[in-house]
Amino acid sequence: MGHAIRREDALVLAHYYVPDAVQAAADFVGDSFALAQKAVASDKPVIVFCGVSFMGESAKILCPEKEVYLPVPSAHCAMADMASEEEIVHMRENVEDFAVVTYVNSSARLKALSDVIVTSSNAVKVVSRLKEKNIYFIPDKNLGHYVAAQLPEKKFYFGRGFCPIHNATSEEEIAAARSAHPGALLLVHPECPAAVCAQAAYVGSTAGIIAYAEKSEAQEFLIGTEEGTLYELSRRCPGKKFYPTRPNFVCADMKKITPEALERVFAGAGTPVEVAPDVAEKAARALRRMLELAQ
Repeated sequence: MGHAIRREDALVLAHYYVPDAVQAAADFVGDSFALAQKAVASDKPVIVFCGVSFMGESAKILCPEKEVYLPVPSAHCAMADMASEEEIVHMRENVEDFAVVTYVNSSARLKALSDVIVTSSNAVKVVSRLKEKNIYFIPDKNLGHYVAAQLPEKKFYFGRGFCPIHNATSEEEIAAARSAHPGALLLVHPECPAAVCAQAAYVGSTAGIIAYAEKSEAQEFLIGTEEGTLYELSRRCPGKKFYPTRPNFVCADMKKITPEALERVFAGAGTPVEVAPDVAEKAARALRRMLELAQ
């Protein structure tokens, strides 16, 4: 059990996938990269991270001097553990001129075994700036293949992980959505399969999707990512229409973060996020390298 927290002492961060009411209550809403930057830049002694467990871990690793809380500590990313230490060790022993590049949607343990962390917003930029030629990209195979397609000068090895929500997006689903909304532009997240990404007008992070829709002259869009993104899309793009590529395009764990859960943290019912010091030290190096290379 934690202690009561004064609202003015806390920075409340929310990912685009949490419920609308939680996004509305946050100080800042963004994707993983922007939220990490906000956590580091904040002078508040407390961070309340409305997202899944790896996000709270990352904030604590980057800001060890701050108290970090997750409104629902059990909310977890299914992809976060879809890689193994044994696989990483095997690759390091058998491939020269090599870097382990780990998607931020990963546990602190995996980050500690990595050379650099990336997000969907900065993966192409960060990997392009690595001196190593050979890249082991974990855990998300779909994002890895998307990055590899942009960087033919590198040789990629891929993990077997994936986001169950995005990976379920099919070509048939896209065809049905286009039939229902002819003329709407397709915008998708690179966690979707390559065959889906190949059909899109734009492939990018949630923040990138929102920015593209905001700048586009088009008025209708098919959105191939978690439907929580629709809140910010509608707020930033009044008058434009947005349609998820399928009904219930939802991360159930993100939807566990409710306004009531957020209020319980301020009332003192939260437990601070902790990361073992040896893990945190190694993971911090990989996270900070991301922040440096993404400048």
